[in-house]
Amino acid sequence: MSSMSKFKKLAGISAFAFAAMSMANSVNAANWRYAHEEYEGDVQDVFAYDFKEYIENNSDHTLQVYRFGELGESDDIMEQTQAGILNFVNQSPGFTGSLIPEAQIFFIPYLMPTDMETVIEFFRESEAINEDFPKLYAEKGLELLQMYPEGEMVVTVDEKVTKPEDFNNKKIRVMTNPLLSETYSAFGATPTPLPWGEVYGALQTNMIQGQENPIFWIESGGLYEVSPNLVFTKHGWFTTAMMANKDFYDGLGEEDQKLIQDAADYAFEKIIVHIDGLAERSLEKIREASDEVTVTRLNDEQIEAFKARAPQVEEKFIEMTGESGKELLNQFKEDLKEVQND
Repeated sequence: MSSMSKFKKLAGISAFAFAAMSMANSVNAANWRYAHEEYEGDVQDVFAYDFKEYIENNSDHTLQVYRFGELGESDDIMEQTQAGILNFVNQSPGFTGSLIPEAQIFFIPYLMPTDMETVIEFFRESEAINEDFPKLYAEKGLELLQMYPEGEMVVTVDEKVTKPEDFNNKKIRVMTNPLLSETYSAFGATPTPLPWGEVYGALQTNMIQGQENPIFWIESGGLYEVSPNLVFTKHGWFTTAMMANKDFYDGLGEEDQKLIQDAADYAFEKIIVHIDGLAERSLEKIREASDEVTVTRLNDEQIEAFKARAPQVEEKFIEMTGESGKELLNQFKEDLKEVQND
């Protein structure tokens, strides 16, 4: 065989091998589906697209992101994830609490600090977050990939509030979360569970008189238009969790599992940068958009009046979750003590 014939034959084999390899990669590549609870540009959306960026830049996989309402509300997307229709879901413990009661720990008022530096360190270092929670989620068919904070909780009300008695006879919207209901009962309000899609209209028609959310969500959802009195009670941070269907995750090879873990870590680091100063920017937008908005920041004495009512919420949490909840709460407090003493 001539050298030219050999070259052509080798070239043909190489082309065939390349085509076979490309076909194999194409077969192995997947289009994964990810749903979250927020609007375009909100914190969960930014996290999802950072996760997507890492996945698509470091593999042949693609990721389809679905925002709030595109596949239903929070309960709907969790059901779809557990059924394997969705591969990934981002859902706050406020909704996951009915599935995983211990996740409601984030709604014990004044348990979490509200200064960002301490909050971030807690999420990075906490044994409860990084070791205990993954086991609890796994029991419900979910692979917990990342828990992260979105922002300090702010209450919007129809009138200014400076003491628990100001909440008397006020219906405050809460997520479908028994412990959050207990919190507002302790504060003196009438907790009223409502899906997110009904909140704006309920505030507008005075069916409810208030609600709580991070300030960026109050701004993006236009809640200040119908509930203009913003009250910074410093009772906690809004926390969320990104997870995968466990059967899907466990069925992946080590390379893809590492890809997903690295993507979740990448998105966490990016979102921490994103939320730094986000509350201030959102509040500025609200003030520019409305002259009716008032901002009340409770002083230490006023906060103590609310904080004095927190122990009954802790007791309710332990009653709801039993020994496992008590152990988790103790670990939470130990973790917080360590980061606050650093």
